[in-house]
Amino acid sequence: MAQAQWEAVIGLEVHCQLMTQTKIFSGAATAYGAEPNTQADAVTLGLPGVLPVLNQQAVKMAVKFGIAVDAKIAARCVFARKHYFYPDLPKGYQISQYELPIVEHGHLDIEVEGPKPYTKRIGITRAHLEEDAGKSLHEAYPGMTGIDLNRAGTPLIEIVSEPDIRSAAEAVAYLKKMHAIVVSLGVCDGNMQEGSFRCDANVSVRRGPDAPFGTRTETKNINSFRYVQQAIDFEIARQIEVLEAGGTIYQETRLFNPDTGETRAMRLKENANDYRYFPDPDLLPVIVTAADIAAIKADMPELPSAKKARFESQYGLSAYDANLLTGETALALYFEDVVKLSGAEAKLCSNWVTGSVLAALNESGKSIEDSPITAAALAGLVARIADKTISGNIAKTVFEAMWKGGGSADEIIQAKGLVQITDEGAIVKAIEEIMAKNPGQLAEYRAGKDKLFGFFVGQAMKATQGKANPDALNRLLKEKLAG
Repeated sequence: MAQAQWEAVIGLEVHCQLMTQTKIFSGAATAYGAEPNTQADAVTLGLPGVLPVLNQQAVKMAVKFGIAVDAKIAARCVFARKHYFYPDLPKGYQISQYELPIVEHGHLDIEVEGPKPYTKRIGITRAHLEEDAGKSLHEAYPGMTGIDLNRAGTPLIEIVSEPDIRSAAEAVAYLKKMHAIVVSLGVCDGNMQEGSFRCDANVSVRRGPDAPFGTRTETKNINSFRYVQQAIDFEIARQIEVLEAGGTIYQETRLFNPDTGETRAMRLKENANDYRYFPDPDLLPVIVTAADIAAIKADMPELPSAKKARFESQYGLSAYDANLLTGETALALYFEDVVKLSGAEAKLCSNWVTGSVLAALNESGKSIEDSPITAAALAGLVARIADKTISGNIAKTVFEAMWKGGGSADEIIQAKGLVQITDEGAIVKAIEEIMAKNPGQLAEYRAGKDKLFGFFVGQAMKATQGKANPDALNRLLKEKLAG
């Protein structure tokens, strides 16, 4: 059976570390990159006689997220102990939420790009508060495994989607939208390389949309959008190949290898794990009132969806451009600074940000925060295009020089003598000289060979070293060539 006749069923579990200064149940710091085990206090280690104290900021951040995804906020939620044994879990249990999570029944509307773009609503089953585990370090200690408990106790929300996702493209669109929301809310820094925002992908396949769900596998701790795409695509193809060969898919935990683009089995999960959940006796139920929710809602920043709608109405941008610019909080701020500082049309600013800037960032592997060209610097370049000091083509040369640290737009324009020729007399003179040098092409053009117009444009731009104002050049050329 062809792959097109199979349907993938995907659910994602997103682990989103919250940006609190201290851990969820103690006053230990949560700073990334500290020396191993220097931020593991007595509560983190679960030493005898210690008691957890809930971090109020973590609760507020979870509520803020719930509001953003139009979810139900529990009036009363309970923390539970989730028992399992692993070297980086010092207490032998993890404090999480089970039957009564703080957030339930939300959704996210995603935009999926492609030849036929479409929107789709993905349900969010729940988002619960819990403490993160520590880290096992294999590479740093050849032949041994080191345990770093700095991360243990860091507050996070685990966001569980409904199995509504049907492709790797939808999964990536969902994750990018989720990432933009938590970063814009200020609840997570979104740093995927540091593990602040990571996901587990549950993937199964079935023979068409009406067939029962197949057996799913869970690929753990994927920490980049590209890796999510690769891991899900590989797992879908692998499962289809196994089933079409008459094999069996086992419920198992898998790991993704970014070097090969493949997943591999880590351990079987033949039955649901018995975590022996029970309410944590040291923590009281959390009560969230309507007044609490109203106060948190009043303090909410502009969400990406609202920002997208505003960019379309305020700046007259297309839905595609607005979606691209608001997909990342820092990029949206960069764009608005360029518009404000340049005084140019928003569409021109958008073209440069979504075009040259993003292309250069992608090529160099940099983020917008690390761009060698600041918003103020780009605004200086765009302003020179808007006031016709330079043409769009010349601006590309200036941009490249700016990216390499060549100075401001004005400095480069002056140093390289790139000021645009707007004197129509000088442009006419250049056109007449070209016509005189190319009588054959001129006769052919006047005889009806219109395609030669491009030849004359090229000659004129060459003669003026690319400095002639394009609009004036095109208008004057048509007049002169017409005779």
